[in-house]
Amino acid sequence: MWRQIQTRFTRQKARLSVVRKMIELGIGVAPPFQLRVGDVAVSDSALAEATGVDRRVVRSTVKQIMQDPDLRSIFTQVKPIGMSLVDVAEKLGYSVLVVYADPHKPGVISGISSVLSDYNVVIRQALADDPDFIPDPKLTLVLDGRVPSDAIGKIQSLAQVDSLTLKR
Repeated sequence: MWRQIQTRFTRQKARLSVVRKMIELGIGVAPPFQLRVGDVAVSDSALAEATGVDRRVVRSTVKQIMQDPDLRSIFTQVKPIGMSLVDVAEKLGYSVLVVYADPHKPGVISGISSVLSDYNVVIRQALADDPDFIPDPKLTLVLDGRVPSDAIGKIQSLAQVDSLTLKR
């Protein structure tokens, strides 16, 4: 998806940064030219401020999206993924496991979830960065309770895993 979007904005770096922020935040476009996060309207000025561009750049980006059938078909379907539990995990008694792995190798999530299952650790939330969009993608898992050190050792030994960090 990202490569397809980039080709439409090759000479428009400011517009591309607007599109990147829209994807990051789950901001879609509704006809005729309205920015939305779910059913909440987002002003051009708010997105411009978050992106560090003039509001007119946001408006022209939205117009370009709506005039391009391929971009329109993507951005009219974009939805936010919901709340991340990462920043409140400690308060809820959860642990957070951040895993760096080769995102192009199969079995990263299944290998980790298999190990965690063997230790009766429940995955409350899994957030995976898109490797085409994020330079150093990671898999972030919010886990119910504490993770035994043996489980961490087994996860570290998985062929797909480069490194990991456990936050309690």
